[in-house]
Parts: sequence; C-alpha cells; structure tokens
Amino acid sequence: MTGPLKLKRPPSHTGAIAAVLGAVLVAAFFASVAIGAVSLSLDAVLRAIAGRFSASAADPEAVLAETVVWDLRLARVLTAVIIGASLATCGAAMQGLFGNPLADPGIIGVSSGASLGAIVVVVLQISTFGLWTLPIGAFLAGTATTFVIYALARPGKTGGDNSKLLLVGIAVNAIGGAFAGYLTYLATAEQLQSLTFWSMGSLSSAKWVTVGISAPPTVVGIVLLYRWSRQLDLLALGERQARHLGVDVKRLRRKLIFVTALLVAAAVSFNGTIGFVGLVIPHLFRLMIGPAHRLLIPFSAAGGALLVMLADLAARTLDPPSEIPIGVIMGSLGGPFFLWMIYRSRRFGISAS
Repeated sequence: MTGPLKLKRPPSHTGAIAAVLGAVLVAAFFASVAIGAVSLSLDAVLRAIAGRFSASAADPEAVLAETVVWDLRLARVLTAVIIGASLATCGAAMQGLFGNPLADPGIIGVSSGASLGAIVVVVLQISTFGLWTLPIGAFLAGTATTFVIYALARPGKTGGDNSKLLLVGIAVNAIGGAFAGYLTYLATAEQLQSLTFWSMGSLSSAKWVTVGISAPPTVVGIVLLYRWSRQLDLLALGERQARHLGVDVKRLRRKLIFVTALLVAAAVSFNGTIGFVGLVIPHLFRLMIGPAHRLLIPFSAAGGALLVMLADLAARTLDPPSEIPIGVIMGSLGGPFFLWMIYRSRRFGISAS
C-alpha cells in the first residue's frame, strides 16, 4: 500500500536570481564609477573611495582619481540608482493598483506634468529660484498634475473601480501634452535645445546636493510600498474581494498615488523624463519570480537601478566626449525588450498580470 500523496512544490529560483542580480548590480556600480573619459582600475576606485576618509598624504595620481570618483562619478551613479529604483517600484505599484500591465508612473500625470512645468520655466524664462527654478517647477507641476487627476476622477466617491482614474489620467496627459506642444512651438532655437535634452533625460547635472534631496524620499517611499505589498496582492483579486478581506481600497489608492507622485517627481525633476523603466522592469521580474509584491518591489528596485546605471554608462561612453541622451538609450533597449516579453508571454502562455 502506498503512503499519502505528497505534493512537491515547483523549484524556486528566487534565491539564485537574487544572488545573480546582486552580483551584477555591484559589478555595474563599480564599472560605472571606473569607466569614463578617465578610466580607472578597480583598485584605484577602491583607494579613491577610502582616501576621502583618511588623512594620509596622496600622490597626484591618487588625488586625480579621488577627484574623478567623488566629484564626477559617484554622485552620478547614485543618482542612477535612485532614479531606477524609484521608477521601477512605482511601476510595480501602479500595475498592481490598476490591475493593468500597461500602467506605469506616467499614467498618474507626474511625468507629463513635470515636462510641462519644465517647458513653462524655459519658454517663459522664469528664474525665481535661480538654477533651481527648473527642477522646482518640474516637481511642483508634476505633483500638481497628479492631484488634479485625482480630484477630477474622485474614484472613492462613487465606489467605482480604478478605470475612471486611468481614463482621466490619459485625458489630462493629452491636455498637458497639447499645452507643452504649443509652448514648444513658441520657443526659440536655444530654448528648444534645452527642452530637447531635458525631455530625453540626462544625468549630467547630478550632484551630491541633488542626491541628498532625492535619496530620503526614495528610501522612505520604497519602504512604504514594500509595507503595502500584501494589500497590493489582495487588490489583484479585485476591489470587491479586497474589501471583503479587510483592505481599505480607497485609503490604499490615495496612499499609493501620493507616494508614487512624490517618488517620480523627485526622480524626474532634476534629470528629465526617463521612460520604460517603470514599464519593463516589473514585467521582467514578474515573469521570473511571480506576481507577489513582497518580492516584486525589492527586485524591481534593484533591477531598475541596474538598468539606469547601465544606460547612463552607455550614454556617456558610446560617443565621447559627447553624451547621448539617456532617453534614447532607454527607448532603444526598452522598446524591443518589451516586444520580446509580449512575444514570450504569448508563446508560452504566461500571463504578465
């Protein structure tokens, strides 16, 4: 007589994926710091990082390496990490909230609002805050657009689902795009050049002060999204089912939109709009580790940081001494990669939602 049937769980590759992702992330971090117009060895990078904390006298080569690492590259690489982690985790949260695999942070209007704010600052030549006018204008316009979308949709009042919020977001984004197009039409040739580089994204303006401003909200926002991962999992069952299981959907929606708006606005206001990160990265890891947000949020953060680091490295090394806008790199990588994932999902019958 045979014993009770034991069901075997399918083997999980999450640990191996985490180990590989961590190793590649560390390697990409040091490669991004070492490679550039002045290339440094790994040993020189490590000594330059440690040199800032020691009082020992250094030779001219070491001083040069320390200057390159601390004044030019480290802040830029950390900015790439902040942007990638912010956009990818926000993409995962938005796809979970809307139950739509095509949702990304731009759907709540932050990106288009920030673009409109930057265009208004440049075309109307506003300089109230000096060099900080552009990022402040982009941040305020991005967050204001999100609140306008939420106020117009008012998804909680009628008790409806998120579809109204999604449709209002599309409409407001289109209106903002029309205003931005008109202002761009009025812009001079010099202003058009500035707008073009801002709209395609660049990390060339990254500084330690911008890292200091962006890092705290990024860390707090990602921790909050991780804490809400179980509620996002229950929301995937449907709003009514989530309510029956104790989820305050209306409150959760407000919290997610507020945190996502602040995260994305902080990411794009200094460096311009960078697409595809919030769309592609959550899809990729959902296919590899499953849809549970407890894993999807941290994996997306690491994957987004890795992607933006590599894109920025390519942007500043493919055509030296000029820099290719990072938006061009992301579009070149993200578009074909997204098409491949759609093809793979259809071929193997994998659902991305």
